[in-house]
Amino acid sequence: MTGGGGFVGRAVVERLIARGMQVRTLARSAYPELASLGVQAVQGDIRDRKTVVDACHRCDIVFHVAAKAGAWGRYVDFYEPNVIGTENVIAGCRKHGVGRLVFTSSPSVIFGGEDQHGIDESVGYPARYASHYSATKAIAEQLVLAANCRTLRTVALRPHLVWGPNDNHIVPQVVSQCRSGKLRIIGDGSQQVDVTYIDNAADAHLCAADALLTNDAVGGKAYFISQGEPVNLWEIINGILEAAGVPKVAKRIPRGVARFGAGVMEFSHRLFRRKGEPRLTRFVVDQMSTTHYFTMDAARNDLGYEPKVSTEEGLLRLREWFESRA
Repeated sequence: MTGGGGFVGRAVVERLIARGMQVRTLARSAYPELASLGVQAVQGDIRDRKTVVDACHRCDIVFHVAAKAGAWGRYVDFYEPNVIGTENVIAGCRKHGVGRLVFTSSPSVIFGGEDQHGIDESVGYPARYASHYSATKAIAEQLVLAANCRTLRTVALRPHLVWGPNDNHIVPQVVSQCRSGKLRIIGDGSQQVDVTYIDNAADAHLCAADALLTNDAVGGKAYFISQGEPVNLWEIINGILEAAGVPKVAKRIPRGVARFGAGVMEFSHRLFRRKGEPRLTRFVVDQMSTTHYFTMDAARNDLGYEPKVSTEEGLLRLREWFESRA
């Protein structure tokens, strides 16, 4: 597995271990907690082909979860881990006869900045992307799906906005922005989106792995993964804030104003070569001011996936997690 030390990867690792499977992970950083679980933790860079190919030795299945995420940065910094890294994983699978490859993709690969109401997997890739992350994940997804063949069965999962206890991305970012007074409702606040609780996202990976063994129709396909029904974006954000003991966000900003401001921030970052990400980017504005949710019929029918943890239960678990850390 690549990315086993990350949020989604760690949850998948725990489920594999619970099944009694032997697990090997590959990551740039050392994760002693994985070794304590009995995982063979290999330290290395996914951009290095030999390292990745060697890590695939004697594996029956590979979960490719690792990726560089983010809304800002140089294209090459996303392309190398997301595209070259994926090419290396495919090469490793082919060389060592790995039979199954489950790739963690993203719904952003088909997001062009407009509203998306209950769309399915037949929707194609947009002509242009607003973020290097989305563009390079789309290339990687297409590589994985094209690699599907009789000896290597592949599938791509598109979980949307994965959140929950131990989240190191969405939850801490939302809480931090609110505490600093920078978080605003963008647009009219009516946006409906899909979200995915972490346990459900992890379950989906095992459903996909199992389906590759039993259902020939799964190979070479991508699947949306979520809670199964859309939620109001700002209601779920406020639910997360409430679980963290932080006041809800109430201030608003028109989408046009937010997008103009984001463009100015991006220009300033480029002009003065500032480090880190701008406070706001146009891609983030588009994501937070549009409706985008998807049908899960294909995942239910082909993978046998069904979200077991409701959004309400997930928020309760998140509150308990925050309280345990207080």
